[in-house]
Amino acid sequence: MLEKLIIRNYAIIDNVVLEPDTHLNTVTGETGAGKSIILGALSLILGERADTSVLINKDEKCIVEAHFEVANNPQFKKALKDEELDDEKQCIIRREISSNGKSRAFINDTPVTLNILNKLTSLLVDLHQQFDHMDIEQDDFQMDVLDAIAQNAPLKTEYTTLYQQYKKISHQLAEKTAQLAQWQKESDYKQFLLDELLQLDFKENEIEDADQQLKQMSHAERIISVLQGGRHLLEEGEQPLVNELKKINQQLQGITDVMPDITPLQVRISSAYEELKDIASELERLEGNVTLDEELMQQMQERLDVGYKMMKKHAVTTTNELLTLQHTLQEELKSTLDLSDAIENLTKEKESIYKALLAVAEKLSAQRKKVAPEIAAKVNELLTAVGMPNARFQIALKKNNEPGATGIDIVSFLLDANKSGQFLPVHKAASGGEMSRIMLCIKSLTAKAMHLPTLIFDEVDTGISGEAARQVAVLLRDLSNYHQVICITHQPQVAAKGTTHFYVYKDVDNNGRITTRLRILKKEERVLAIAQMIGGEKPSDAAMQNARELVTL
Repeated sequence: MLEKLIIRNYAIIDNVVLEPDTHLNTVTGETGAGKSIILGALSLILGERADTSVLINKDEKCIVEAHFEVANNPQFKKALKDEELDDEKQCIIRREISSNGKSRAFINDTPVTLNILNKLTSLLVDLHQQFDHMDIEQDDFQMDVLDAIAQNAPLKTEYTTLYQQYKKISHQLAEKTAQLAQWQKESDYKQFLLDELLQLDFKENEIEDADQQLKQMSHAERIISVLQGGRHLLEEGEQPLVNELKKINQQLQGITDVMPDITPLQVRISSAYEELKDIASELERLEGNVTLDEELMQQMQERLDVGYKMMKKHAVTTTNELLTLQHTLQEELKSTLDLSDAIENLTKEKESIYKALLAVAEKLSAQRKKVAPEIAAKVNELLTAVGMPNARFQIALKKNNEPGATGIDIVSFLLDANKSGQFLPVHKAASGGEMSRIMLCIKSLTAKAMHLPTLIFDEVDTGISGEAARQVAVLLRDLSNYHQVICITHQPQVAAKGTTHFYVYKDVDNNGRITTRLRILKKEERVLAIAQMIGGEKPSDAAMQNARELVTL
């Protein structure tokens, strides 16, 4: 709900503050007084692009600021959250235009783009002007009208929940199917690589160990010569070191009783003797491990060549990396099987949800088909009352091939403006003034059932008078029992129905400039203003009496 609209330095408006009540606010004034200028300023709040030509005083900014009460508007609060904006009980929206052409928009003091501003304010203000057909062109709005009057809220909630589940699982299924298709393209090659590695059956560090062993075998003669020479010197020479140390050890043991100080040396010699004996044994063992088997060397070289070939092929440098790759391939091929199982399960789940979705969609469709002729009949009655007796309104429903966000129905609001027998989409068949009256009729039917933003009607009563104007006034007043309505009007019948009456007029400021002013009329001022709308600048007693009757009714 709009609580306050502040306009500064816009066109011929110096400073205007509009504070509408919660019901029907009527705005009247002489032609050219500035009523449309106020709407132009409001359009800036709704995200329209700005023009520096609207600035009266080029030294000051143009500021348009609107205060909205949004505590009971969950849709708007959700939209704020989606845009990561502050959610407060009152929402303040501001546009600033500087003389250099720079325009800025703010929601609760946070800068926003015009796209975001337009998106969010559409949930706060519904502006009906000449040639403004946006609502009636939107399929969602048309469907919302049907569902509101058919009281489809519980069914629609159930359908929306199922539809979201259906879309989610469809997305998951599409992703996994695409993933499987990609994996299947690669699976044959991966299986070939895996089979190749499994056939080779490498062991941990095998290639590195084989490389080292082959190096030893290729130098076997030199290695054996060195090992034999060392062992010969220790155990088999003319004076083997091991034997010499044994003799020294025995001799030292013989004098330890007469020279105790020699005992530590004797122990060390004994230890060296045992160590050299062990070294000689180890040299003999290593010598036995060295082979000169040419056939074995050939086999090992071939194994090594295959190993290095695999390393190069897979861009790795160790046997263990090849084994890791082998494990990875096994897991990926196993995942392909797991993915196939997941797809099968998702397909079954999708079919189940789809079946439930269609069942609820059919119920919704049946309710809509039932209520559509009733709505059309009521709208036609109201159109006759508001001065469109030759117009015929019709609601067309047809089935869609697949369920959509609102069901399986495609809805169209059609109009035959002059009993021609040819029904066209309403926005193509109706003029601007007719469009506003059609929207008024439709929204009056949904007033109780639908949440609507602040409704602003501009020239909804263009081209009508008398009883038709009175019926428009009645509809506006009834609509305002449920929603805030602001109506700019030239008809006394409409102006008289307002719970608050704003009067727009021109004034001359202290600098001799003409500027637009706005004030709320008191009862007698209101009677005079309505009388002037009936009988001119100097209304007759009859016009005054008529005005009093209109205000009293």
